[in-house]
Amino acid sequence: MRETETVPIQDDATTAGRTPLARPLSLSDYPESDGKPMAETPIHWHATVDAALLLQGFYRDRADVYVGSDMMMYYRAGDIRACVSPDIFVAIGVPKLPERRVWRTWVEGKLADFVLEITSFGTRRVDEGTKKELYAELGVREYWQFDPEGDYLDPMLQGRRLGSDGKYRKLALERRNGVLCHGTMLGLELRLEGDQLRFFDPRRGGYLLTAREGEEALRGTEEALRAAEAENAELRRRLRQHGE
Repeated sequence: MRETETVPIQDDATTAGRTPLARPLSLSDYPESDGKPMAETPIHWHATVDAALLLQGFYRDRADVYVGSDMMMYYRAGDIRACVSPDIFVAIGVPKLPERRVWRTWVEGKLADFVLEITSFGTRRVDEGTKKELYAELGVREYWQFDPEGDYLDPMLQGRRLGSDGKYRKLALERRNGVLCHGTMLGLELRLEGDQLRFFDPRRGGYLLTAREGEEALRGTEEALRAAEAENAELRRRLRQHGE
């Protein structure tokens, strides 16, 4: 949800009014944060965290996929003003480890393949303008936006795919059984169920579950097993009585 960042360089020469000497920047020169909150509201925060954790879980066994969230991503070596911070991004063909403090495209070889912004009325100009143009320029193959409060997007989920001409084309969502959906380059479907964004895995035939949903599913399974065991015990008791 953040805008493209502008971070001034401060050094002794600058503060003294002299022209600073050019020097190569080290990793520690690239700020890890701009000090701004991660999301505008708890609704946007939950949507961001849920999506990031679901994708991290989906790729947990892939050492060549990096899933990031709210990370400062620099795309021009030596220029700490040239950076952007997507809500969620996936970079394929990039080592998962070691963990990074910041992302540098000239080190990683790319910005990302997939970006999802949890957008809002307050960030619409940047998400629809600056970021869209930047992501296309940097070769982000798919750019998705989810507007959890329906501030301005209709439908609340919208996606774009990069064409051979380097421009984004909107993806037309399909309606199936009352649910809007579309496949992504990740091999997952993004589905809009009411005002909820869901990730569906066609290969497994099921949704990626949040930790909360996973716990609820586990409880449901345990309750079903207990009910089945009780039913079997009752059946065995009746059979014994019948045998007597």
